[in-house]
Amino acid sequence: MTTARISTRDEGPRSKRAAILRAAVECFGEVGFEGTKWSAVADRVGIGQTALYHYFETKTHCLLTIMRVELQRSRDQFTEATADQRDAAEALRSAVRAAFAVTDHEILQMRILQNNLSLLAVPRTSKKEETERQAARELVRQIERDWTRLLTRGMSEGSFPVRDPHTVGLALLGLIVSVWRWYRPGGPTPLAEVSELIEGCCVRMVAE
Repeated sequence: MTTARISTRDEGPRSKRAAILRAAVECFGEVGFEGTKWSAVADRVGIGQTALYHYFETKTHCLLTIMRVELQRSRDQFTEATADQRDAAEALRSAVRAAFAVTDHEILQMRILQNNLSLLAVPRTSKKEETERQAARELVRQIERDWTRLLTRGMSEGSFPVRDPHTVGLALLGLIVSVWRWYRPGGPTPLAEVSELIEGCCVRMVAE
């Protein structure tokens, strides 16, 4: 599985950027973006709050960066999972399984992304925030295109019934990402069981 780096910008040997983002993911994932004080992120990293502004203009800038990073990681994961799959049906299964082959930290990132998607709809006045927002929006479009192309290939091969591939792709993505709104590591249902359930649902959604 490909591991997406948080960022290469402002990352020298003394950079705290990666540590700040990791701490922010933990805080936002645990108590939510609104419930997290910016100073709490600094405390978790072990730096003063003013040091945060060397890397991020605002708490929202940090949030948008986390969202962009998670979208890139998800897209890279899909690309890797489907790259060598000649059969579209198996590529679909592989893509769904890959979506759930994640660490607890990545689960937090996905929860943050899903809980704050509305942020991507509104332009930001800050240039740095807007740069991250636009990058995230483009990744959303790319992810939707990736799934649409996979379904289009399967329909052209006769593996899937012919329907609107974009609509079906959106339905599949909606089902997959909805898990991160309620799933919690250590809960009564292991992630492997959730993955198996969702994989079966996706296959039936596409094939029937």
